[in-house]
Amino acid sequence: MRVLAAMSGGVDSAVAAARAVEAGHDVVGVHLALSAKPGTLRTGARGCCTVEDARDARRAADVLGIPFYVWDFAERFTEQVVEDFVAEYAAGRTPNPCLRCNEKIKFEALLDKALALGFDAVCTGHYARLSLVDGRPRLARSADEGKDQSYVLASLTAEQLRHALFPLGDSTKTEVRAEAARRGLAVAEKPDSHDICFIPDGDTRRFLTNRLGERPGRLVDDTTGEVLGEHEGVHGFTVGQRKGLGIDQPARDGRPRYVLSLEPVSGTVRVGAADRLAVTGIVASRPVWPSGLPLDGPVECVAQVRAHGGTAPAVAELEPDGARLAVRLREPLRGVAPGQAVALYRPDPAGDVVLGSATITATS
Repeated sequence: MRVLAAMSGGVDSAVAAARAVEAGHDVVGVHLALSAKPGTLRTGARGCCTVEDARDARRAADVLGIPFYVWDFAERFTEQVVEDFVAEYAAGRTPNPCLRCNEKIKFEALLDKALALGFDAVCTGHYARLSLVDGRPRLARSADEGKDQSYVLASLTAEQLRHALFPLGDSTKTEVRAEAARRGLAVAEKPDSHDICFIPDGDTRRFLTNRLGERPGRLVDDTTGEVLGEHEGVHGFTVGQRKGLGIDQPARDGRPRYVLSLEPVSGTVRVGAADRLAVTGIVASRPVWPSGLPLDGPVECVAQVRAHGGTAPAVAELEPDGARLAVRLREPLRGVAPGQAVALYRPDPAGDVVLGSATITATS
């Protein structure tokens, strides 16, 4: 196969490309330039897609003996990931930019261009297992549970997955680093990037305030209706948040307060006790089915609402119009917010299989 290897400049994508070469594929490496000012993004292990990363990716491609290119996707990344992130927070929702990047950049923009150029597949360093069963994609958790990225890939369609390769799915991070060292790849010990790549200092509230400005509102006790303080905008909060609320007076019962809900129109942030965060029902829209098969009737499954953690046994059912998904959790989850994705898994000893995913619109 002709394979386009997306090379971020990190160890995972470098080893994934190396394995694609070793498997006998005709591999070309490409680094995605996602920032108009790439030199400003990396601070230690924070951020990604910098000039430094592009150079690391090129060096890895040289070691592997494959052609290498840099493609400028900065404008599209800004429009479809960064601006979407800002708009979602302004609307009182909590988006996952990594999921959005995989969906819109790596497996829409990049894959579309790759197919147009005659490539058969895009290869990435994601930790997830992907196979074909009876001609249908089967996306499952990786062997390394701590690095599993199937959640942020669960929004991909069956057609996209038919043109994807995830060579690291059966490996652990430790094994990948050791392999990189054996292959002479200089990125073997390079720190993983973390947090949000376009917010390298990790200060999401300041980033959003710089773009949205101050939008004053009130912090309100959800039980008593008492006004506890003022804030500069609902975009500075997420459901389940405890720290940084700016409330001086303690709760009457002495227990910590958490953000329970956000009301962007009125600018109200409602806070209360931790037990008020418990969610047992989820409604989600725009469902996607990685295998191409929608749910057929109520299905026992495992629901996941965060990239790492936030799982519970559940019963999920597609509503008659096919546009919404109703999920009843067998065990309550905390900190579930509109804008997040819910991914559904079928338990499997060899790695839970992704059934589908959708965007959370309401909880109960």
